[in-house]
Amino acid sequence: MSPLSRRELLKAGAASAGAVAAPGIAQAATASVTPAPPRPPVMQRVSLEVNGRRIEREVDTRTTLLDLLREHLQLTGTKKGCDHGQCGACTAIVDGRRINTCLTLAVMNADAKVTTIEGLGTPERLHPMQAAFVKHDGYQCGYCTPGQICSAVAVLDEVRAGIPSHVTGDLTARPALSPDEIRERMSGNLCRCGAYANILDAIEDVAGSRRATEAGA
Repeated sequence: MSPLSRRELLKAGAASAGAVAAPGIAQAATASVTPAPPRPPVMQRVSLEVNGRRIEREVDTRTTLLDLLREHLQLTGTKKGCDHGQCGACTAIVDGRRINTCLTLAVMNADAKVTTIEGLGTPERLHPMQAAFVKHDGYQCGYCTPGQICSAVAVLDEVRAGIPSHVTGDLTARPALSPDEIRERMSGNLCRCGAYANILDAIEDVAGSRRATEAGA
């Protein structure tokens, strides 16, 4: 066997060193990317009134009110749309005010009174707003309809309470329930089917019936 040249000796030495170091390098790389074990969720018991019924649940403190309604209570009428508070599909009425339930945590609403679409009426006894949406065909696919109806009910209560909107001309007077007022107040509820004109008709119908009832009283 002929003796190794200096170059061949250096190449052989480098190859041997690399073979020895490679497993250690691989182990170090693996250790550097191994994630820390996840921490267990923080749980908290929350109690609130939903559609007239007192409920208590142990929930992850990161659970939104929307997910509590849908996943824990199976009240799936409240819809998850954008999950960013932009479409209004998840609207429910909490302590008399409409809110996007995807933007609030369940634990933030302890002891609150929550009304969802299931709490407004039943198929046998519809809420006037539900009946008006049917009468005026205020929906097509129906996905946004529960949020639209909850929002519409709250809109009439807001006007009755004298709460102004961005288009209210006189802030010292009770807002008039004009089409512009209704459109502005309902602008946070999106309908991808484009049933806005019929939704407006349904709200005006209920508002007119309410005014007639109040005048008669």
